[in-house]
Formats: sequence, C-alpha cells, structure tokens
Amino acid sequence: MVGRVVAPVRAGSGLDGRPGTILGRYATAAVLVRLADEGARVALVLLAIERTGSAAYGGLLVAALMVPHVVAGPVVGAVADAVRRRRLFYTLALLGYGGALVAAVAVAAAARPLSVALVAAAGCLAPIMLGGLTSLLRDLVPDRLDRSFGLDATSYNLAGIAGPAIAAVTAGAAGATVATVVLAALVALGALVLWTLPIPDRPARAHHTAAPGRRNPLGAVPLLWRRPRLGAVTLASSFGQLGVGAMPVVAALLAGRFQHTSYTGLFLAVASVGGLVGSLWCARYPIRAHPPERVVLACLLATAAPFALVPLVPSVWATLPLFALVGLLSGPLFCAVLAVREQEAPPAAHTQVFTVGAGLKSTAAAAGAALAGALAASGAGLLLLGMAACQALGAVAGAAVLRLPRRRDADAPR
Repeated sequence: MVGRVVAPVRAGSGLDGRPGTILGRYATAAVLVRLADEGARVALVLLAIERTGSAAYGGLLVAALMVPHVVAGPVVGAVADAVRRRRLFYTLALLGYGGALVAAVAVAAAARPLSVALVAAAGCLAPIMLGGLTSLLRDLVPDRLDRSFGLDATSYNLAGIAGPAIAAVTAGAAGATVATVVLAALVALGALVLWTLPIPDRPARAHHTAAPGRRNPLGAVPLLWRRPRLGAVTLASSFGQLGVGAMPVVAALLAGRFQHTSYTGLFLAVASVGGLVGSLWCARYPIRAHPPERVVLACLLATAAPFALVPLVPSVWATLPLFALVGLLSGPLFCAVLAVREQEAPPAAHTQVFTVGAGLKSTAAAAGAALAGALAASGAGLLLLGMAACQALGAVAGAAVLRLPRRRDADAPR
C-alpha cells in the first residue's frame, strides 16, 4: 500500500524527523492519553463516593464518559477528516478532554447535572484519543504501518493494565480528586508530545474535498457494507468483543468457584499481559504472509477454544494459561483489524472509519459486560460457552460477508 508523503519537521524545531523517532513520540502520546481514558473509569467512581457517598452517581459519571465514545465517534471523526490544521485540532481536543475532567471534579459535589455534562463533553472528545490517533499513522509513518499497528495495540494493552492501577493507587494515597487531576495532567502531557509530531496540514483543495464528510457525519457507515473486507472485520470483531466484554464478570465467577476473590484480578491481569506480549510480537514480527481479514477470522476461531476449555479445567493454574492465550491472540487480531481499516478507508472518511470502528468495539464490549451481569446466575460455565460462541459466530459472519461482492462507492462519502 502506498502511503502519503510525510511532511518534514519544521525547521528550527530541534526534533528528529526519522520514522523511528516519530513513532516513539507517537507511542508516548498514545500511551499517556489512553492511560487517562482507562483510568478515568475508576477515578470517577471513586470521586463520586468520596464527594457524595453515592456509587450510583459514580456509575452515572462512567456512563456519561463511555456512551459518547460511540455516539460522538462518527461526528468527531468527520470533523477530523475535514479540518485543515489537524495538529492544532488534535492538541486542542486532548486538552479539552483533560480540562473537562478537571472542571467536573470542581463541581462534582455542588452541581451534579453540570458535572455529568462536563464528563459527557470529555467523552465526546474521547474518540480522538482512540481511533483518531491511530488514523494519524498513515501520514506519520507510511512505510512502517505494520509495525506501528503492533505498537499502537501495545499502547491499548499498557493503558488497560496501568490506567486503572494508577487511578486506584493515587486515589488510595491522596484521594480521588487528586487521582482525577493526575489523569487530566497525563492527557495534557500527551497533548504536548503530540504537538511535536509532524502532522501535515491539509492543503486548501483537500480541505474542500473533505467537506462532504463534515456535512454527513455518518458518511463512513455505508462503507461497512459497500466494502466487504471492512464490513467483515467490523462485524466479526464486534461479535468477538461482545464475548470478551464478559470477561470481568466471568473472572469474578471463576474466582468464587475457586474460593478466592483475588483471583478475579489475577485472571484479568494474565489476559492483559498476554495481549501485551501478542501486540509486541506483532510490532517486532508483523504478519505479512496472510491477508489481514483472514488473520482476524483465524484469531477469532482460535480464541473460541480457550474460552470453551476453561470450564473443563480443574484448577486455577490450569486456567491461567488459557486466559493468557486469549490475550495473546488479541494482539494479532487487533493489528489485523487496524490494517484492514487502513487499507479500506478512503481519504475523505479516513478518520471516521477508525472512530466508528473503535466506537463499535467499545459498545460491543459494554453490551457483553451488561449481558453477562444479567446472566451471572447461570454460572461461569455457561457464560464461557457463550463467549466461545461469540468468537465462532464472529468468524462465520465475517467469512460470509467476505463473499459478498464489493459495491461501487465514491472515495468521499456524500
């Protein structure tokens, strides 16, 4: 795939414009802001309890942060595809996220509706921190996309492990207010690092070409059925995330079966470490021998096996390798999903494709968690079989979509 030419670093910046250095700075910014996004879900609950004593209020704040991830994703992606000065836009969006969190802290006890609205405003900007950042890699390191996707996936795994830990430890030591402010400071630091990246401005002509995408914030959605490869990996990975989203509930049920509640965190930590290893492996040894959409389907089918085997194993120590395998397979799966999005996204809807995909992934995972909570009385064994079925169903559905003919569509969605 031919990428765009990366704009040179401005003279006098004193920054190294080599691809490796650029990718390192990108990864630093991505880890910092995604740490905050993951940690905020814990910090907001602890903040609500600290200020008001209400865990229900904390749940409302988390919902206000998470729901806009999918609702605002297409709109924010469309704006990012249309705006000319992208580096300024991304930097201001990240600073806006951090500022909204700090403002919500200031009014958390005195004005609950305003606090919820401020957190929701932060949630509307969150898609820029997820799929929005990933979409920049095409311009930053066009010749290293395979490796950069592995590194980007690693940033998600690091954030998933360390973000909640930073929030919980800081809240325990200095209070939830300080924890939330620390997370906002991480976003601000990430924004400063992002500002050093050579993100090229769009020429005036390209800016006008992208304008239709701005008028139609759902312009990327039809691409999901017009481009079978994109539709296949989106549908397949969403089914997979529906099952993976149930993991916290299932881990808690398994810990109860083994009569030790601390195993809940152990199961999830092992899966996260497995995901980290899988992502790092893909960054070091990108999978190029097979089409990425086939890698997605194969990884989903393979993930069904450990989920189905967990109910059959007799001990914690036999369960841990299966959770590690689930995490390990998630690395190449996610990297392959990113590769298909990159290959199938037209210039006028490039960021939209990434933000819509990230929003659907978050929504599917949240739905899986909610469904598992509602069916928790059925027991871990049945839920695990359901999680395995989600992976297999995702692979089958994706394979069916791949057989559909590609429909004609314009590069710039109208």
